[in-house]
Amino acid sequence: MGKQFGMSSNLRTICTMCGADEKASFFDFNWREQKWNLIVIVGAAIGGFIAMNLLTPDAAVAINPETVTTLQGLGFESAGKAYLPDELYSLEALTDWKALSILIIGGLLIGFGARWAGGCTSGHAISGLSNLQLPSLIAVTGFFIGGLVMVHLLFPLIF
Repeated sequence: MGKQFGMSSNLRTICTMCGADEKASFFDFNWREQKWNLIVIVGAAIGGFIAMNLLTPDAAVAINPETVTTLQGLGFESAGKAYLPDELYSLEALTDWKALSILIIGGLLIGFGARWAGGCTSGHAISGLSNLQLPSLIAVTGFFIGGLVMVHLLFPLIF
């Protein structure tokens, strides 16, 4: 239908709404045609809140005990006890230079990757694959390979 769908599309729309179109040509488009997509952000926030606070009887995550042991060996004491590791995603983590560096560098790499791939994981995996688009298949394959490389090769080196 010629419309973009995904979180990176929403970020582009929000940046354009805030005046980024005056600084970079990438943001120079009619954002009003994309404002329907902003409901994705609202839905993700509301859905996450409902799932965490109303539908989750226990904050523990059922993961393999060997994985818990490995993560705890890397310094993640909250492994298996919470959805997100407190060592990276708590307010205290913002005062730790290593955790803050990981979040900032990771965010920049994700932003660069989403721009380079022409969309984010949700846009390619949901919209692109359902439309049988070859670029989306290539992008999603790359996302999975990148995730495997990160978890099995880079993650142990960082922690």
